[in-house]
Amino acid sequence: MTANPPSQSPPGPHRHTADLHLTGVSDKAGLLAACARDLQLPDWFGRNWDALADCLTDLSWWGRPGSYLLRVRGWEEFRTAAPEAAATAAGIFAEAEAYWGGSDTPMTVRYDPETPDGAEDPDGPQGPYDPDGAPGDA
Repeated sequence: MTANPPSQSPPGPHRHTADLHLTGVSDKAGLLAACARDLQLPDWFGRNWDALADCLTDLSWWGRPGSYLLRVRGWEEFRTAAPEAAATAAGIFAEAEAYWGGSDTPMTVRYDPETPDGAEDPDGPQGPYDPDGAPGDA
């Protein structure tokens, strides 16, 4: 039996979880800087929308897990401060979910995944995101 080349090897059983912290972020530049830092984007990340979309449909630096989970914390605060940037970012996150959804390594994006008492909400708000409504209301 022939083994699959590394680029075609099946995904591992674990989930890669990344937390994007947007508390205090109030514009596109701040969001892109937070993405670079929190998602550990590669050096070639160009800090623009196209580069973010490219990075979120590559993810090779995250390894080959069984699934991806992106938890976006401070989303409502960011959405209030920068509604146009938030709408664009939500679209990019939704496109990444759709891209990975067609693979054996799905991605889920959750917006503000904590309950008011600070406990993690395992089923908490998740994409698709409607920029005119709440996460999960699409």
